[in-house]
Amino acid sequence: MALPKHASTLERVWHYTYLVICVAIFIFLIAPILVIIPLSFNAEPYFTFSDKMLKFDPEGYSMRWYDLLLTFGMQAPEAPRDGSWWADAWSNAQWIQATKNSIIIGFFSTILATTLGTIAALGLSRPEMPGRRAVMAILISPMIVPIIITATGLFFFYSSIRIQDWGIPYLGIILAHATLGIPFVIITVTATLVGFDHSLTRAAANMGADPVTTFLRVQMPLILPGVISGALFAFVTSFDEVVVVLFVGGLDEQTIPRQMWNGIREQISPAILSVATILVIISIALLTVVELLRRRSERLRGMSPG
Repeated sequence: MALPKHASTLERVWHYTYLVICVAIFIFLIAPILVIIPLSFNAEPYFTFSDKMLKFDPEGYSMRWYDLLLTFGMQAPEAPRDGSWWADAWSNAQWIQATKNSIIIGFFSTILATTLGTIAALGLSRPEMPGRRAVMAILISPMIVPIIITATGLFFFYSSIRIQDWGIPYLGIILAHATLGIPFVIITVTATLVGFDHSLTRAAANMGADPVTTFLRVQMPLILPGVISGALFAFVTSFDEVVVVLFVGGLDEQTIPRQMWNGIREQISPAILSVATILVIISIALLTVVELLRRRSERLRGMSPG
């Protein structure tokens, strides 16, 4: 916000001090993330800037660590890069396998979390629902309770019901990640429902629409930006989560964060920085989508002149 012309000297000093503080906080938060991007192009197997990188020598930069993401674990990484090479990479490269696992787990856990979270938010938005605050506190508790406690509890619960013997791949991790994603869906959809005009649903009922038709034709189009935003947050939560996977995941259920954890423990490689860079780009893209959906939701509810 621009400083008014009639501002006093003290107000001007505070205004510029406030801007400096905000910039310092932003740099403090974003610098550790941005520094990994150039390091992922380091030609040397180090986690520090080499002299050639500091001098902007082209020989100090390389795509070798991004290439390693494709070749690590392959049977014939040096073979000509034809169809058989890509088939080998798709079947055997460890980072590609971890990516496939993360996408599969993230997709199904997001579907489950979005469905259950939206239903819960619709119920919590009704003023006649008894004990709304207590139910809300219970439903969002997974994002408040330390993740190590949740992971430990899930480990013992899954062991007691022997979920690993059910023969359904990824089931334990999907249910666990859905549990972690539901609070984000509830919060975003509930925030969208705050400005919802419930007279529209009553009008639809007066016109003879049943509850399902009312939800699909009236409510859902208006709260869809909030639902999609919640789904994106649930997907990111699943895609970045590692503690629960370490506790309840099987040996063949390696996700990207777990693969990064194993790489740090067993063999430190700048390839981890390449993965981190890709994840940062994906996160920025998802956050951009969330912001666009938020603005669209405001326009639909008449809260924005745009």
